[in-house]
Amino acid sequence: MGQIDFDDKNGLYYQWTPPTQEDAPSFVFFNALTGDHEAWEAYIGPECRKAGNGTLVFNYRGQTGSPFSTDLRLDDTLIAADTLRLLEVIQPPRAILVGLSIGGLFAARVVLGGFQAAGLVLINTLRRDGPRLKWLGDALVRVAQVGGLELLRDLYLPLLMNEDWMEANRNSFLVETGYTGLDPETGAYKLLSEAGRLSNWALPYEDLHLPTRVITGLQDHVFYNEPDVAALAARITRAKRVDMPQAGHLIPGERPAELADLLIQFAQEV
Repeated sequence: MGQIDFDDKNGLYYQWTPPTQEDAPSFVFFNALTGDHEAWEAYIGPECRKAGNGTLVFNYRGQTGSPFSTDLRLDDTLIAADTLRLLEVIQPPRAILVGLSIGGLFAARVVLGGFQAAGLVLINTLRRDGPRLKWLGDALVRVAQVGGLELLRDLYLPLLMNEDWMEANRNSFLVETGYTGLDPETGAYKLLSEAGRLSNWALPYEDLHLPTRVITGLQDHVFYNEPDVAALAARITRAKRVDMPQAGHLIPGERPAELADLLIQFAQEV
């Protein structure tokens, strides 16, 4: 583990493990907004390393262990620029960028910013910009203002996760302890209100020329819209879709073994 410091108030926490097999790729994992690197390290990262691949996990400014200045706007432009600086330091060989949810947007922006990746994996990323997406972004922030991440999870997880996960985890939510709104100066709030609402989703998908996997959980009832996913995926010249009927939005926590297998197979193909 380590930290790259940009100045005395800003930096990125990361964990880097080089490949152990000759010519094996390195996975670079991009988090969702409300999680951190542990979403990958619980299962996916260790399995990828067992197969000889390298792994780089890191947290955006505002996430666990990554300090930030409160006057900065934590949006997609900043996150992509930060990642490019981290990749310049680490230089992971044959990097495959793997993004969960909006993390895929950040990963795509890193590629469009000039990073030569061996592959790209977009997990429940593709969505059409428009009034619905903007409303969702505003609503997530309003929920966080009223009841913090606890209320956000209680309201949205039944729409985001698959039913097997909900049955197994229901007792951990809707607890009788009340809710507290997020402090507007916390990293979690700033990421939701800035990256979550202000990021530019109008990507030039035609400029992504690298091998790409578009992984979609069909039980995601918030962000998944089949016509939009199909139309956007068709604009990526080397994209291949993988649909997961038994998964929702947060696939690393719902179907970790299946996702790890897909990533390891992709690493063997690029």
